[in-house]
Amino acid sequence: MWDTHGMKPKSLGRLRGAVALLGLALLSCGGGSGEEIADFSEIAVGEPVMTPDPSGASAVLTVSTSVDAVCAVAFGETEAFGGLATDLDMAGTGHSEHSARLTGLTPDTRYLYRLQGVGPDGTLYQSDVFEFRTPEASGDAAPGENVAVGATVVDVSSEFSDGFAAANALDGDGGTEWSSSGDGDDAYITVDLGREVEAVAVGFRTRSMTDGTSITETFTVTVGDGEALGPFPAGIAEVAFNGQVVRFDVATSTGGNTGAVEVEVYAAP
Repeated sequence: MWDTHGMKPKSLGRLRGAVALLGLALLSCGGGSGEEIADFSEIAVGEPVMTPDPSGASAVLTVSTSVDAVCAVAFGETEAFGGLATDLDMAGTGHSEHSARLTGLTPDTRYLYRLQGVGPDGTLYQSDVFEFRTPEASGDAAPGENVAVGATVVDVSSEFSDGFAAANALDGDGGTEWSSSGDGDDAYITVDLGREVEAVAVGFRTRSMTDGTSITETFTVTVGDGEALGPFPAGIAEVAFNGQVVRFDVATSTGGNTGAVEVEVYAAP
């Protein structure tokens, strides 16, 4: 997968993002040895597809390339861009199916973006500037304060690597994620909110892979020693409870390295 502009040096997994950033640096310098920058359309298979989230706060860009490449996308409200989503596939190398999550977007706003990449032979590629518009915020917007940000991970089914640690699902950053190591429908994460909370909703922001795996379709929540609530479709679900320790279980999925970009607990106003 591609990851987003919120790149943090908090794990070895971010080294893969540095590879893409190196490509961007080479592009901005026109290449270290004066070579020409090729048009990204030479390796693109079809047009890039941008799919904004209904909340208007993020979007996912997908594109295929005819060669294995390390790619990145610069985005912003002007051609100065300012945001960056980098190719951070879990294989840690170039590939041909790319998907990037752009976060920190403003609803009902026009954005520009440009694709850039490095091929296996060192060729540098850059696209024209494309544009898209985020929708107005929908009912999927946050229903209150997400008190799961900064919570403690009590237990987790597994972690793919340090770069995909469970704590990534509790950092409030759409550019990081927790991935299990092939747990499929058996993936779970238990969090301690640090205090008893009167909750009005929960959220499970599923991760995904470009091959269609790792998508959580439904999830359940269990508060303390109580019975599981749900299942709910992935996303935000209205559910009322009082509690401090909450377990999120993947109920149904497309299998593979299931996990979450964020798990959320929304407190009553």
